Amino acid sequence: MERYKEEFIEFMVDSDVLKFGDFVTKSGRKTPFFVNTGFYRTGAQLRKLGGYYAKAIHDKFGLDFDVLFGPAYKGIPLSVAASMAISENYDKDIKYCSNRKEIKDHGDKGILLGSPLAAGDKVLLIEDVTTAGTSIEETLPIIRAQGDVQVCGLVVSVDRMERGKGEKSALAEISETYGFETAAIVTMAEVVEHLHNRPYRGKVYIDDSLKAAIDAYYAQYGA
Repeated sequence: MERYKEEFIEFMVDSDVLKFGDFVTKSGRKTPFFVNTGFYRTGAQLRKLGGYYAKAIHDKFGLDFDVLFGPAYKGIPLSVAASMAISENYDKDIKYCSNRKEIKDHGDKGILLGSPLAAGDKVLLIEDVTTAGTSIEETLPIIRAQGDVQVCGLVVSVDRMERGKGEKSALAEISETYGFETAAIVTMAEVVEHLHNRPYRGKVYIDDSLKAAIDAYYAQYGA
């Protein structure tokens, strides 16, 4: 595993974004782990997060795209942080864009904020964690209504590696349904690999008992 992935896993733990215990997802699944990117709350955290996204984007997609689009609401700071990191780390000036939940009829009008989308733009989507692809389903019509643009991919922070609406993972379903590539900074398999029975800051976050609970979860919901 690349070192930046290991650092990102530790960064999630430090930021209280990656948690272990007993949780229930939006879809009603009882899960022994949870990823809540709403706990990235400081400028320093967003700066680091943007850098991890930028690295994953560079490795998977290169930099041959024009706009980084973050669906409202969590995607808004992600698109800003990652576009800044791409500029700083790779000297490539990428536009950022997001949608509003409500159309604004004064000032900066319309449903978009940030850079307008123009015909011919290559657009890369950025999200936190995708489990069912619902936000992509809602976002793509908004993007395509702006003109002749090409959506070239989706990047998320963590691939939970569980089934979406069918038997395949949510990211695989999105890729097959919409015809573009998907990527994640890390997968849950990499999280388990890095933390299982390995102390971090004096604590073992995934011991054999929790590993068994995670295995049982994937036996039931894994893609």
